[in-house]
Amino acid sequence: MKLIRFGEAGKEMPGIIDGNKWLNCSTFGEDWSEEFFENDGINRLAAWLVKNKGILEEISQDSRLGPPIKRPSKIICVGLNYSLHAKESGMAVPDTPILFMKATSSISGPNDPIIIPRNSEKTDWEVELAVIIGKKASYVFKEEAMDYVAGYCLHNDVSERDFQLNHGGQWVKGKSADNFAPLGPFLATKDEIPDPHQLRLWLSVNGEMLQDSNTSDLVFDIPTLVSYISQYMSLLPGDIISTGTPSGVGLGLKPPRYLKAGDVVELGIDGLGKARQVAENAK
Repeated sequence: MKLIRFGEAGKEMPGIIDGNKWLNCSTFGEDWSEEFFENDGINRLAAWLVKNKGILEEISQDSRLGPPIKRPSKIICVGLNYSLHAKESGMAVPDTPILFMKATSSISGPNDPIIIPRNSEKTDWEVELAVIIGKKASYVFKEEAMDYVAGYCLHNDVSERDFQLNHGGQWVKGKSADNFAPLGPFLATKDEIPDPHQLRLWLSVNGEMLQDSNTSDLVFDIPTLVSYISQYMSLLPGDIISTGTPSGVGLGLKPPRYLKAGDVVELGIDGLGKARQVAENAK
């Protein structure tokens, strides 16, 4: 299934993409939230759709798409998880996963604007594969880790590099501004993506292709990440693991280049759709 949420920001309703149609699933009675995933929501929804799909309201595809999951408990990001990105950042390929947090208040819809924060001069782009957790994961063995994955979606891990690297403390300062986590267009359940380690991911700015790679180049694969993170914290249903970005970010260009108001960012991942975001200055 491909899960979507649509409507005005903060008032999104649940839906699915079925072929070339968007269908309103509000009568299912649940949003795509932590509680939904925790209570076997994907299987319950699939069974419900067998009986009800034919009578669901079709949604206009001019509707705004929100993030495909309701605010999760946390977003855990993985740094330097593509070797060429580590090189362009002037850092060594890590021996163990580098983890940092991104505030859930940064989540936005896939085509919402990227808001350049006040006093920012180095707002950057990062196309990433996001993994959505389906059930509570604590001290998970790598061999069992994929059993805890509900699905996947497209994520732009927008980053303010000066805030991230020069303001002291953790990277979270450069990762958590409003609209710094555009998600979607949809959440593809695990059965939709036979091999998440063989997906092309790409990003362009103003039509210029800057990132173009494949998840086969991940330093640490998804089972490793789920298992590793679960040794340090419980992953809850609906939580997001953003698996890292390939080379081609603004920080790594020579000379570096960053977003300015009016720039158009387009990105996509095989099987997970495309997104389009226009940068604008914070008011």
